[in-house]
Amino acid sequence: MINQNLKTFHIFYYPENKQALFWFNKINNFLKKKLKIKADLGKPDFVIALGGDGTILEAARKYHEYGSIILGLNLGNVGFLASVRNEKDFLKALADFLKGKHTIVERMMLSVQVRRNGKIVFTAEALNELVIKNPLGMVELEAKISDHPVQHIRGTGILVATATGSTAYNLSAHGPIVMPDIKCFIVTELLDHNIPSPSLVVKYHNPVSIKVISFRERGIISISKTGQKFDVLLMADGESFFPLKEKDEITIKSSPHLVKFAEFEKNYFFKSLQEKFGFK
Repeated sequence: MINQNLKTFHIFYYPENKQALFWFNKINNFLKKKLKIKADLGKPDFVIALGGDGTILEAARKYHEYGSIILGLNLGNVGFLASVRNEKDFLKALADFLKGKHTIVERMMLSVQVRRNGKIVFTAEALNELVIKNPLGMVELEAKISDHPVQHIRGTGILVATATGSTAYNLSAHGPIVMPDIKCFIVTELLDHNIPSPSLVVKYHNPVSIKVISFRERGIISISKTGQKFDVLLMADGESFFPLKEKDEITIKSSPHLVKFAEFEKNYFFKSLQEKFGFK
């Protein structure tokens, strides 16, 4: 029997992905013709994301504030964010989902704001991470947790990730892997010229604050969309960009919004790790 709370859906994918287009047509016909569930681009009850982790991440960012359940069908590599990894299981998992044979895992997002001369000049939310980075030089940063100094960085920058983002950029920066249902921040320095300090895993209710102390202004890089020149850039999930200046103060807190992901397998996260790293 179909879950009566699931009345509307949206299928999120990139049209240039031919594999995703194939599955879009197949699933769309199944839902609309056989089950009479309506498509809704605005505030769907659930969103089927067809693609890799980047596609699923984008769907989560667009629809989390409406409380939509994200059902990720992996068409990428490992698919840490996907609800289902293998195409042969897509339709069965969709049928199980509609019957309520799944669990909902709520994942934390982070909220960031930038203050300049006492005024808020930028805000954003991220599911994976916030990065402050000087791509072609060095930046001096001071990081605090609940107003306690924890890192003084003279290097490429700093990364603050959620547990969900621990397997993304954080992993490439040699940060720890954290189970995605743990609500925390992971603070990892990027190529510090000082003696390297380990990553910090911080409980979600402790705000992280970062102050831009200094950097050399050269202005030889610009954001392609706006043409705005920068030296030090703030990036939220690799999608929201903001050029930083000296004395800017960045505050990272847990967002009031949670992202709902559908899961079908027990120990799904560990199976993804096993597949990614070849554990036996």
